[in-house]
Amino acid sequence: MLSKFIIAGAVSAIAATAAQAGDATPKQRFTHEGYTYVYQVKDTKTGQVISGRRYPDAVAFNLAVKNGKVSGISGGQSVAFNVEEARGAASE
Repeated sequence: MLSKFIIAGAVSAIAATAAQAGDATPKQRFTHEGYTYVYQVKDTKTGQVISGRRYPDAVAFNLAVKNGKVSGISGGQSVAFNVEEARGAASE
């Protein structure tokens, strides 16, 4: 399961990348506990979507960020937590 600690880098990067994304949605990456996460952040009418894969096993994740909450599926498992929890995890 992809915990809030693992995707903290992706959630923390939302604020920094949302302004830069424009029409293009560049892929970003971070490494945590030997895994590399490659993802894109897209703005939608209802919030933001973080989607990508964890390597080397190519496990997919797709998360929605809306109203300060992150939820979605990672590796077939449901995940849900507050954005602020992830930001706190990223700073630890």
